[in-house]
Amino acid sequence: MLAYTYLAPHQFALTEKERPVLASPRDAIVKVTLASICASDLHIKHGSVPRAVPGITVGHEMVGIVEVVGSEVHTVRPGDRVAVNVETFCGDCFFCKRGFVNNCTDENGGWALGCRIDGGQAEYVRVPLADQGLTKIPDTVSDEQALLAGDVLATGFWAAKIAEIRPDDTVLIIGAGPTGLCTLLCAMLRSPAQIIVCEKDAERQAFIRAHYPTVDVVSPEDCRSHIAKYCDRGGADVVFEVAGADNTFRLAWECARPNATVVVVALYNAPQILPLPEMYGKNLTFKTGGVDGCDCGEILALIAEGKLDTLPLITHTYPLAEIDAAYELFEARKDGVIKVAIRP
Repeated sequence: MLAYTYLAPHQFALTEKERPVLASPRDAIVKVTLASICASDLHIKHGSVPRAVPGITVGHEMVGIVEVVGSEVHTVRPGDRVAVNVETFCGDCFFCKRGFVNNCTDENGGWALGCRIDGGQAEYVRVPLADQGLTKIPDTVSDEQALLAGDVLATGFWAAKIAEIRPDDTVLIIGAGPTGLCTLLCAMLRSPAQIIVCEKDAERQAFIRAHYPTVDVVSPEDCRSHIAKYCDRGGADVVFEVAGADNTFRLAWECARPNATVVVVALYNAPQILPLPEMYGKNLTFKTGGVDGCDCGEILALIAEGKLDTLPLITHTYPLAEIDAAYELFEARKDGVIKVAIRP
């Protein structure tokens, strides 16, 4: 089968591999019907994910049809349409029982697919711990509607959940890439008083204004002054840092009011400075880390109910045979791209 493979830092290639087979009775084999490129794939490409294993098939955002299941898989069966969770997790360890599935202690727990083991930018994928790693797609939900549920939308959902947004809050989201937009969608579910998105790219600013007209949009240069003008508590109540750029971590905590919550969703390419003497007295709460991707069922139900819609985010679709061109478009942010779907 065709599989997009991490050969070495800065080198991905479409290669021929054997179809995966069951390696455990808790495994399932899924025929991939649609996959997507994620910014985390670019981090692997550029050597920013040290745990990524050369030789693996990349890709951790996909949907498909179950082909084969192991003898200890009970929640899905062959023929089921499924969304693949970005994280595989055992459901039994200390962390899983508390919902912290990103830190599952199983050898295949956490972010394994497309990082430590073969992922889904391929024709087939083996999913370990399939009872937790796969979620049935409702009949009324298309592959395209479900595509982002297991990763980037799960990340936005997790971020909004841990932020504990209240109805009278002002929410600031820094960065309007795919993860920032999914964070926006999930923050909107919680109906805060005001949402402000800080984004430098003019095309993405226009996208937000066209699709989410109740949301304020500002540039990074105007963000501090806008917050000062429209937030009478001295800053935003909740800040999501989703950009991961050179100065956006500082911008995030500077725009937060005293005693605010700052949720760091971004994955950085370099260490960030936490200037404690400067922020002393603001009494900020920082929440950060990898997504605990265990809400896929709830997310798919919200999609089926029409309360979450990521279809506008999928701006381009490529066949797997042309995935090099898809990566080039996505990395260069050409042609107004937000998310690229890959069809095997």
